[in-house]
Amino acid sequence: MPIHFNDLDVVSEVKGLSSALIVPCIMCPGATVAVREKKPFMQLLKSFLKSAPLEQYIRALQSRLRERGVNTNVFKSILYHQWFMCMWTSGRRRKLQEYAKQYEAVVVLGCDSATETVRDAVKSSDCKVIEGMKVSGIMNAKLRFRLPGNISFEDCRVIPISRQKEEESIPG
Repeated sequence: MPIHFNDLDVVSEVKGLSSALIVPCIMCPGATVAVREKKPFMQLLKSFLKSAPLEQYIRALQSRLRERGVNTNVFKSILYHQWFMCMWTSGRRRKLQEYAKQYEAVVVLGCDSATETVRDAVKSSDCKVIEGMKVSGIMNAKLRFRLPGNISFEDCRVIPISRQKEEESIPG
């Protein structure tokens, strides 16, 4: 099942910057936002190969950043095999590297592996890499298909990752 996330404060991280590229992993952040909003992850007939809840989340993030004077753009991953940032091809990573040169920061919406993918791709530039989400566990849910083509997650529970559970139980 997908990884579940909690949002991080991106707005404070971009303070003093004028541009940021938002780089979303699609699958896990999309599932997280869809479950949180109680909306279908995908609606095949309305927005084929897009997660409408994630698209709305990204637009809202762009709006918040724009209010702080930060111009943004989104590095889109439309093809299904590009939805998992941790498995991007070297060509996709090079494309991000070239595109990111135009920005002061890159905001990653994804897991630690997605952040590492971005960090590796932009290491030759002066881009600041900002994590937009933090892993809170793994989703355990039932995948549901409903006509007219809605794909949703139901009965979702967030299961802590074993190591996180151990670290949280160790007194500070």
